[in-house]
Amino acid sequence: MGAEQGLGAALCRLLADKGYHVVIAGRTLDKIARVADGINASGGSAEAIETDATDEAAVTRLFDHAFAPRNEIDPPDFIVFNAGINRPIGFRDVTAAEFEEFWRICCFGGFLVGREATRHLAPLGRGTVIFTGASASLRGKAGYAQFAAAKAGLRMISQSMAREFGPQGLHVAHTIIDGGIDGARLRLRRPDMQTDGLLNIDAIAETYWHIHRQHPSAWTQEIDLRPYKENF
Repeated sequence: MGAEQGLGAALCRLLADKGYHVVIAGRTLDKIARVADGINASGGSAEAIETDATDEAAVTRLFDHAFAPRNEIDPPDFIVFNAGINRPIGFRDVTAAEFEEFWRICCFGGFLVGREATRHLAPLGRGTVIFTGASASLRGKAGYAQFAAAKAGLRMISQSMAREFGPQGLHVAHTIIDGGIDGARLRLRRPDMQTDGLLNIDAIAETYWHIHRQHPSAWTQEIDLRPYKENF
């Protein structure tokens, strides 16, 4: 997760309310620790693990820790990759370093998390992995080539995983978030924006929970979510 008022944090709080022990991973320890502290203070169970999703060793350590045997805590069965970066850059102005940064965060990080998830969950024959995508997962727009290329790659990772591991009992899904999310990141950039046309973070989290609870005879591999005012 990133911002305290963002999708990742909303999902952590929802899962804690459902009785889960939540492992919260993110690059900024102060942010994720505040969410964990809030959950624990409310009677839930959570821990914060500083992790950079683009660091292979860090992701491996995170999963080894999360799946280590513990008294009264079962191994994880619900994993969400929610890392992302997005800003418009004219195509002629995109540097090689910027293009690689978008790819590493939005795509390569998803590969690392997805690989470790399958290594731990597939032998158990159960579990859900959800990747957060965007409208750019399906189409490129002017100024967003670097973002669309990375998000489209993440979508292909989710499809490949679903086809390989679905028959083994592992549910892999991809969500297309088509619109602005009413969270701290967007509010900071656009404080004047009306929230009525934005996606509510708790509503998105509820959809993720529904995907996780689906019967295996009717699994969702991909779903799109958008505000009722969004053009598409």
